[in-house]
Amino acid sequence: MKYFHLIWAALFRRKTRTILTIISIVAAFLLFGMLDAVRTSFDQAGQSANGARRLQTGSKLSFIQTLPQGLGSQIEHVTGVKSVAYANWFGGAYQDPHNQIFSFAVSDNYLDQYPEVEVSEATRKTFDSTQTGIIVGQMLADKYHWKVGDQIPLQSTIFPQRDGSKNWKFDIVGVMHAKDKSAGWYDQVILMHWKYFDEATPYNGGTVGWYVVSVNDANQADKVAKAIDALSANSDHETRTQTEAAASASWMKQLADIGLIVGSIMGAVFFTLLLLTGNTMMQAVRERTSELAVLKTIGFTNRAVLAMVLAESLLLVVIGGLIGIGLAALLIPGVSAGSGGLLNLPTVGLASWLLGIGLMLAIGLVVGMVPAWRAMRLNIVDALAGR
Repeated sequence: MKYFHLIWAALFRRKTRTILTIISIVAAFLLFGMLDAVRTSFDQAGQSANGARRLQTGSKLSFIQTLPQGLGSQIEHVTGVKSVAYANWFGGAYQDPHNQIFSFAVSDNYLDQYPEVEVSEATRKTFDSTQTGIIVGQMLADKYHWKVGDQIPLQSTIFPQRDGSKNWKFDIVGVMHAKDKSAGWYDQVILMHWKYFDEATPYNGGTVGWYVVSVNDANQADKVAKAIDALSANSDHETRTQTEAAASASWMKQLADIGLIVGSIMGAVFFTLLLLTGNTMMQAVRERTSELAVLKTIGFTNRAVLAMVLAESLLLVVIGGLIGIGLAALLIPGVSAGSGGLLNLPTVGLASWLLGIGLMLAIGLVVGMVPAWRAMRLNIVDALAGR
């Protein structure tokens, strides 16, 4: 540490270049922290259901496979189950086929499973008595200037009606909004009657997309989940019961290999970072050739010069890396809260910090090795003559 002041002075010899390089490193490790949180959330999802008040039961084979409606009554009799609701994906688009809206056909008691979603009693009564009625999220109502009493068309991207038309008409009977940010995505959802949907399309046939199960004791959720799945074991409709976060992660995994995507992005980012930081270090050492020769002249050994250049490279990457991961740790809670429950990202834990620091040290050594080796092998006479 007695040479730290020399290393620090050398690092900030060209302040603008160093600061710009550090900003690039910060951006790379900020991205690393965010993406590692995404990867961790997918890896952790489904490990245990304990602590969850709600479970989601879907097909074990694929999220597009439906389940028999009669399974719901069997689930209700499982010990520890408080109540059961069900839903189907509708896949609606408004005005333009590309303008997709989260829309579900739900059972009459579906909203009872979500106390964090606020709907007035008057809206519930009107919804229950209106076959073509829908409840829309607050953000959708504000975005499209919808109001109670409006009739809107929705184009289903999956389910046509019995006459072959994919154009459905619904009557807005109420607006719902989330009481807290954890359920904020319901502000962007449309709910319709499952019975009307099932009768209007020939392609559902009394089946259910998934069940929402409320449990009496969150600490027994794992036990309840296993008991529910045992109901359909070795049948043609085997189920997987898990937390809602785990179910969302499972859907995403069926659509894409999240680990491969995250790994590919980070590989490209860090490869670019190696080139950028390596170029910075090469330029920095090249500009100080005569200064390094002077250090050797006054008694610094080859190994000391090698160590100082490597330390400079490590310090450069570590400063940017720590700032980047620190920013990720600060931003992740806000990103999770702002997603309205769509993302449940874990905080940057010890494992992520250790992995990040390991990457910082590895990158620092790789980019610093070549210029450090050249500095070590520098000939004093040739270096001073070149000045």
